[in-house]
Amino acid sequence: MLSIPIERFTLDNGLRVNLSHDATTPVVAVNLWYGVGSRNEREGKTGFAHLFEHMMFQGSEHVPKNRHFELIERAGGSLNATTWFDRTNYFETVPSHHLELALWLESDRMGWMLPAMTQEKLDNQRDVVMNEKRQRYDNQPYGDWDEWIQAMVFPESHPYHHTVIGSMADIEAATLEDVAEFFQTYYVPNNAVLTVCGDFGRDEALDLIQRHFGEIARGEEIPAIPGDQNLDPIIGATVRERVEADVPLPRVLMAYRIPPYTDPGFYAADIAGSVLGTGRASRLYRSLVRERRVAKDVTSFVLPLTSGAGMLLAWATGFPEGDPCEIEDALAAEMEGLSSVTDQEIERAVALTETALVRQIEQVGQRADLVSMFDQLFDDPARLNGELERLRAVTPADVSAFVEGFLGAENRAVLTYVPVTKNTPTPSAP
Repeated sequence: MLSIPIERFTLDNGLRVNLSHDATTPVVAVNLWYGVGSRNEREGKTGFAHLFEHMMFQGSEHVPKNRHFELIERAGGSLNATTWFDRTNYFETVPSHHLELALWLESDRMGWMLPAMTQEKLDNQRDVVMNEKRQRYDNQPYGDWDEWIQAMVFPESHPYHHTVIGSMADIEAATLEDVAEFFQTYYVPNNAVLTVCGDFGRDEALDLIQRHFGEIARGEEIPAIPGDQNLDPIIGATVRERVEADVPLPRVLMAYRIPPYTDPGFYAADIAGSVLGTGRASRLYRSLVRERRVAKDVTSFVLPLTSGAGMLLAWATGFPEGDPCEIEDALAAEMEGLSSVTDQEIERAVALTETALVRQIEQVGQRADLVSMFDQLFDDPARLNGELERLRAVTPADVSAFVEGFLGAENRAVLTYVPVTKNTPTPSAP
């Protein structure tokens, strides 16, 4: 059992605050989770959560454009932000004596972002996002895999059907009024979790948080997630797409619906994904790369999503002139054959997963992010202290039951990439 100290408070405006003291090193992490991600976007407004991640670094009423980066880096700190299906997070790690700087910067853009918003900034960041999509998705080999897979695993009515980066048509059509409305709806104290982790004085930190965040007005009630989150536990069939694209080698991807992260059954899925694809001792590497030699690389991982279902994904990249059907058959055989998982395989997977978690916890920035996550998703930041026990409790019987329930042909999405042939048009992602 972990024993990370966590004190939890709630300001009058609804902001949830977690303090986790650790005087080991003279640094402090400030982490802010907003309960908004791509799942909160409505039809015709996709990509807004990610666009807003960019907009939040364009200055606020008291902080000029790009000054947030400059001030933190001049203080010897680091910072960044990410957008995902279920949340957007912003985070800084600074020397302990610069705690107030990080808190002030985060509070200024939470409470005073709108006065600094301009059409010029929106146009600029819209272009940045569109270039990012071209570089990471459209012009990257296999880069649009998530557009295909999400559309295959989640129906059109589900909030995970579209990608985090969203539709470029929607981003291009976004107005300043759209962006302001999105901010006023989701970037409010009662939709956020603030975690401070590291070397700080408790009373001083509480005083600084109250001083900088306390006067920010509470927002309206957060709207319900659009669409229909209700899903059958499995897809109900094997669905397939074949894409001829400008890729160097054939690749076969398999995806499955799995229990959401908030379901106890998720942990068996997580360990199953590790047994399948983590490291050179994994089942997929041993079978497809070393023994059958139908693939040059393999991987498997789970997406810990919370709305209706998560997703387990595996892929294998073949050789020139390789047969994608052979790769698919080999992948499917390993998926279904995992029902015979051994005690030794479970022990190895649990140890690898445990090591990865401990390494995260060792860094104050990532520890703060985990505390924010457990507060946002489970309403229980101290749940982090029991995460190792939940992983260690997974048995071979749990994984076998998971495989039989979720990794069969009736719950399989298969996406096959093959190198484009001459004069064959490249299909567009859904």
